[in-house]
Amino acid sequence: MAERRLKFWGWGYEDQQLTEAVSGKVARFVAGRTGAVMHAYRAPPRLDEVTLKAPRIAVPAKLGALVSTSLYDRAAHAYGKSYPDYIRAFARDFSNAPDLVAFPENEADIVALLDWAGGANVAVIPFGAGSSVVGGIEPKVGSGFKATLSLDMRKLDRVREIDTTSRAARIEAGVYGPALEAQLKASGLTLRHFPQSFEFSTLGGWIATRSGGHFATLYTHIDELVESVRTVTPAGVMESRRLPGSGAGPSPDRLIIGSEGALGIIVEAWVKLQSKPRYRASQAFWFDDFYRAADGLRAVSQAGLYPSNARLVDGEECALAGIGDGKRHMVVLAFESGDHPIDAWMARGVECLRDHGGMPAGGGAHGARDATADAWREAFIKGPFNREGLISHSIMHDTFETAITWERLHDFHASVKSATAHAIHAVTGKPGHVTCRFTHIYPDGPAPYFTLHASPTPGHELEQWRAIKAAASDALIAAGGTITHHHAVGRDHMPWYVKQRPALFGAALAAAKRALDPKGILNPGVLVPAPTS
Repeated sequence: MAERRLKFWGWGYEDQQLTEAVSGKVARFVAGRTGAVMHAYRAPPRLDEVTLKAPRIAVPAKLGALVSTSLYDRAAHAYGKSYPDYIRAFARDFSNAPDLVAFPENEADIVALLDWAGGANVAVIPFGAGSSVVGGIEPKVGSGFKATLSLDMRKLDRVREIDTTSRAARIEAGVYGPALEAQLKASGLTLRHFPQSFEFSTLGGWIATRSGGHFATLYTHIDELVESVRTVTPAGVMESRRLPGSGAGPSPDRLIIGSEGALGIIVEAWVKLQSKPRYRASQAFWFDDFYRAADGLRAVSQAGLYPSNARLVDGEECALAGIGDGKRHMVVLAFESGDHPIDAWMARGVECLRDHGGMPAGGGAHGARDATADAWREAFIKGPFNREGLISHSIMHDTFETAITWERLHDFHASVKSATAHAIHAVTGKPGHVTCRFTHIYPDGPAPYFTLHASPTPGHELEQWRAIKAAASDALIAAGGTITHHHAVGRDHMPWYVKQRPALFGAALAAAKRALDPKGILNPGVLVPAPTS
């Protein structure tokens, strides 16, 4: 049987491409809800429509078995899954494709590849599964390198060791989410980290980008689940000590977590596991006022209940998911445990939401799954697949996410949403549509996630997207938010990341890169500006 391949241009596997009829149905529904303008269908690219320049360099014979120059492999490593990535792919523009794609099978292979790349002045782009939405894996490295190599980690895909006593596992970085959980299954334990990209992302990618999982509280980021990390750098191998916690100076793990491949190649990590849930309950609530719903979730968070899901979705986004009429806002509340019934926790959470005007949508409070919550979950999972239908009909669909403290939420939410909508109208000449939901909540603030739809001018999508992205990002930073809560920095967020971080920290980060990557070959332009010559 032929291997099931990922699309070289978009989300999912090749056999998951939307038909023209389904794309039209998706686009018509969204256009009807948002006012976006549909254009004639344009099919996604076929591989036989892609032309690439010849590789500018070849590896030595001893590395030849690890490296591919095939059209599919190079095209599939050219882009991530951001809106501009899709636009360039639909334009059949793969001019930034890497010269080479390497598939190391072990740590020794990685050391050998980095040694060769450093001597040959070849930029190396670490690649997990290609789900970046911020330009984090594109081989756009400037003119200072002779060639680019995408280093695909998929063959380092094993769970090497499971410690059931301390509930942790040593896992190779290239394992995809489903394969990771499948290998843990017999132990009865789970990593319990499920980002939206779970099916098409890797452990190493989660660590490198400080991934945020689906669960809304407590263990929201991969950060909280890492015990130690082993990293191969051009200067040598660095492995932190496996400990439940340590106060011994700045954490070496924290230096690597979120480093986006700019400081080293994560090869494996010890990560904390949990018992699989045996008790679950979920319930959805309607609110007439968005900010009262936010106050209800603040009460839940500050009560120390730690729900598995505590998601606020505004009315317009609910309508886009096929839930409700767009006039009321939804909160989904869910609890789970592998140890004890969760009735008391759910009861207290329900009380918090009712105190702030929440009206139960029905079901779920006594251990059942709530149908409204399940409908939202289904729409959430389908979202990345349906995006190609919108782009096929020239509807701009993009998201950006942030975090802010509770006392600033009202003004922050209003100003960011207004600035984004204004920018869409100013840039496209047509009204835009901006929605918001909370993906995570903390006792001191939520993580708002904005979704926009617009009607770009065909042929001018990239310049119009850049203008809208800049306006939204400027508004986030001006209002005190973070440029990213869980999507990472990549190349797209660099201008605002530089504004957000203290200047001295930027200098310290650059010094760390010089120590670990003296020739600057690792993911140039990410976190630290790329060399100019």
